[in-house]
Amino acid sequence: EVLLVESGGGLVQAGGSLRLSCVVSGITLDEYNIAWFRQAPGKEREGVSCITSAGSRFYDNAVAGRFTISKDNAKNTLYLQMDNLQVEDTGVYYCSTVAPFVPCESDADKPYWGKGTRVTVSA
Repeated sequence: EVLLVESGGGLVQAGGSLRLSCVVSGITLDEYNIAWFRQAPGKEREGVSCITSAGSRFYDNAVAGRFTISKDNAKNTLYLQMDNLQVEDTGVYYCSTVAPFVPCESDADKPYWGKGTRVTVSA
């Protein structure tokens, strides 16, 4: 069974930082690409960043330069360091095997999603 469990969300002021984590079981991050998505209130879910099994990283233009995706293969854990957070970064953040960008195309047998962690950025 594949499980993805996010944590690290919270309330932060604009300009602040948060670090999200996603503990993965059932697949190994040295074999599978993995990604972060987010869903703002009233909006569709959108891709934020992804990292390939080999470690190549890709970002949406809205977060490039402020967010950093990384992983620890030994811990099978994905991270998202979010700096200089803005109000528009507010939303629920999900990790997933779904590819938000073509270079992170998934080899998973089906889409897997975590339940999400909420990030709220206040002005």
